[in-house]
Amino acid sequence: MNTELDAAAPVMLENRCYDELQLGDSASLTRELTKTDIELFAILSGDVNPAHLDEAYARDTPFHKVIAHGMWGGTLISTVLGTKLPGPGTIYVGQQLRFVRPVNVGDIITVKVTVKEKRDKNMVLLDCLCSNQLGKPVITGEAEVMAPTLKVKREAQPLPDLQLYRHERFAQLMALTTSRAAIRCAVVFPDAAHNLMAMLDAVKAGLIKPIIIGPRARIEALAAELALDLSGCDWDEAPTPMRAALQAVALARAGSVDAIMQGHIGRETLLQAVTAAEGGLRHHRRASHAYVADVPKCDHPIIITDAAIHVQPTLEDKRDIVQNAIDLARILGFDEPRVAILSAADSITSALPSSMDAAALCKMLERHQLAGGLIDGPLSFDSAINADVARIKDPQSPVAGQANVLLVPNLETGDMLVKQLIFLASADVASIVLGCRVPVILTDSTDSPRTRVASTALAVLLAAAQGQLEAVN
Repeated sequence: MNTELDAAAPVMLENRCYDELQLGDSASLTRELTKTDIELFAILSGDVNPAHLDEAYARDTPFHKVIAHGMWGGTLISTVLGTKLPGPGTIYVGQQLRFVRPVNVGDIITVKVTVKEKRDKNMVLLDCLCSNQLGKPVITGEAEVMAPTLKVKREAQPLPDLQLYRHERFAQLMALTTSRAAIRCAVVFPDAAHNLMAMLDAVKAGLIKPIIIGPRARIEALAAELALDLSGCDWDEAPTPMRAALQAVALARAGSVDAIMQGHIGRETLLQAVTAAEGGLRHHRRASHAYVADVPKCDHPIIITDAAIHVQPTLEDKRDIVQNAIDLARILGFDEPRVAILSAADSITSALPSSMDAAALCKMLERHQLAGGLIDGPLSFDSAINADVARIKDPQSPVAGQANVLLVPNLETGDMLVKQLIFLASADVASIVLGCRVPVILTDSTDSPRTRVASTALAVLLAAAQGQLEAVN
C-alpha cells in the first residue's frame, strides 16, 4: 500500500438521501477544544465576554463557560449534519440543545447524531449527543433538518490557511510596568495630531507625566480642535523644534525629567541635540537605537539594532550597540540574551566587513569587553532565527536558531528588516534610544496606538533601571 498516495487522497463527501435514511442511522466525529478554537469562535461571533476568553475569570463563572464553550460543541453538530448525516444538501431547520456540563480547553468532544424520526416533506428529526473524553454528556438535544433528495458525491473543498496574531508580548511588556510609577517625560514640540495622540495614549496607560515643550497657544488650539484634554500637563515654552529639543536635553541633564519623547521634530534634529558631545546626554558608551519586535510567528520578542543612529557603524560602535542591546534584553527579562551578528555570509571573509566585525565581536566577548549574553556570528538571518536552518548551517552555534537580539550590519539593513517585519509579517515594534542619560522615545506618524504605548513602556523600564546601568558601566 502506498501510504504517501493514501495521505494525499482527496476527502470525499457523500450524502444520505431522505429515502435512504433509516431510524437508528448515526454518524459522529471527534474534536479537541483548543485555545485557538475559542479565540476563533470569539472573532467570528464578536463575543469577547471574559467568561469565554479569560480562563481565570471563567473558573469563577462556570455557568457562563458551559454556554460559551458549549456553543463551540454545538457547531460540531452542524458539521456532522452537513458533511456526514444526512450530508451535503441538508437544510438545517431548527434545534433544541441543553448544555449540561462545562467544556474546557483540552477536552476531547465526540459528537453523535442519530435518526430518530422521519416526517413528511423530507423532514427528519435527529437525536444529538456531545460527550467528553470521560464518556459524560456535555450537550444533549434534537435537530430538525430537511434531508436531501438528490444523491451527492463530491470532493470536499480545501479550506484556506488561517493564522491568529495574538501579540502576547505587548501584554507581557505592559505587565512589567504595573509596579512602576509614571515617569516625568519631556515631549518635544508635539504640534501634530499623532504626536499629541502618542503622548495622551501614554498618559492614559499611566506611564508618563508629560512636560510639553513647544508653542503652548498653538498646541492648545490643536488639542481643542481634536477634542483632546491637556489638563494636568506641565508646559515649557519653546518657539522652534530645535529650541524645544535643547530645552528637553537641559531638563534631562538637570534630572528634572526621566525620559524624552519625540514630537513634531525630525529624528535627526532631536538626536543631534541628544548626542551632542557638549551639552548632550551621551554617557560612557555611544548612544544606539533598538526596535523591540513582537513577530506573531515567533515565540519570543526580538531586539533589532541599530536602525536609526549609526549609518555605517564602526567596530567600536558595534561593540557599544551590542552591549546596549544586551542590557535592554536583561531589563526586559530575557532569560539569556543571544546576540546574532548578521551578515550575508556564514563564514568570515574580507569581502564582507560585517563578517570580519562579527569575528572581532565574538573575540571581544571572550576577552570580557562584552558581557551579559551569548554572541555569535557571522550568521545569516535565516540561520539566526530558524532552528531547522541552524541545524544545517551552524549546528555548533550557541545562538543560531534561537537568537533574540539581531545586530544588523548598518542602518539601511536594519530599517528595511524592521519594515519587512511590520508590513509582511504583521509585527508590532517599539522604538527606543539607548545609552543616554535618559531613554529617548522615537515616534512616527504611522505608529499604531499599541506601538506608541509599548515604546513608552520601554522608557519606563529603562528609567527605573538607569541607576543600575550607571553602576555597571
